[in-house]
Amino acid sequence: MTHSPATQQYKEKQAGDLRPGDFVFPPGDGPAEEIATVEVENDDYGVAALLLVTMVDGGTLRIAVGSSVPVGDGVPVDSDGSVSSAVDESTPDSSTSDSSTPAGGDADAPAGPAVVVPPRPETPPTYTGPSAEELALIPEPDGTPEAVVRAAAANHKGKNGVQVLADRLAKGINTKSGSCLRDLSNLAFDLCIVLRDPDHALAVADLLNVLPFDGNLDRWASIERALALSSFICREAGQTERAAVYEKLLRAPESQEEDPFKARINARVRQRSLNEPNLYDKEIFRAIDNGNHEAEREWRFLRLEALMFLRAHGGSKTIDEDELARRIGNELESVRA
Repeated sequence: MTHSPATQQYKEKQAGDLRPGDFVFPPGDGPAEEIATVEVENDDYGVAALLLVTMVDGGTLRIAVGSSVPVGDGVPVDSDGSVSSAVDESTPDSSTSDSSTPAGGDADAPAGPAVVVPPRPETPPTYTGPSAEELALIPEPDGTPEAVVRAAAANHKGKNGVQVLADRLAKGINTKSGSCLRDLSNLAFDLCIVLRDPDHALAVADLLNVLPFDGNLDRWASIERALALSSFICREAGQTERAAVYEKLLRAPESQEEDPFKARINARVRQRSLNEPNLYDKEIFRAIDNGNHEAEREWRFLRLEALMFLRAHGGSKTIDEDELARRIGNELESVRA
């Protein structure tokens, strides 16, 4: 007979709480099956949407993240509550049977079915933040944040983009404001990439680099951009120790998830984004086909940022650091042309 959830002991569990080793009832009337691995697939907005669950026997289930699913202990029971005859709970009599010999059999009898052990869940790498000595490699700002911005802009009279950003920031810098952080990040990029002024770019970026990750991903995006740019500037200048500090700060969010399961899922999703980065190929080719040089330049600027972010992470499984350095050089030439 088959054993559906109705004839087995089961309970419901949130899909997001499923872990390797759990027994889940697939759709239909089959018995509960043991989970080997759980992977998360994101939707087009980067939000976890679907779990891909692989069973020990190789079968797979696709489960929406917000679903509740029936899980059991893997031991089917009949409708009257007794243990199913399909499961043998008898134990050998130690007085009449050798512990190494199956009950009722001999030493030459074939062994029972092998027990399949699911693979251990992937443990995400542990990242530690920079030490106090390492943080000391980032210099204190020369004056107030507003003074740093004014000094950077003073070297580039007549450059409207920089002057507009600097004038807005010089009125008062509020590090709690997401728009203010974006302006600082944009100013640092313009100074470095467009105006070839890495020293002032780094001074402006350092106003962001020392801000901690507070869980607000919108604000963190601007800080993350500044950290990746700073790592690039320092590595180009041979300041590898200082670059390493920025790279450790860039990974701050990766070490703050305390739940081991969520940390593994986050690490898997993050690695996939590093291995399959959006480098805006379609958008760039479309702009080229349309002869829209300004749009092409803007998309290449975004590609350059993505490449710098990858390089600050030490590359990925698909693009190593040497290849990243080559591609960054190509994009720099393109956006500066």
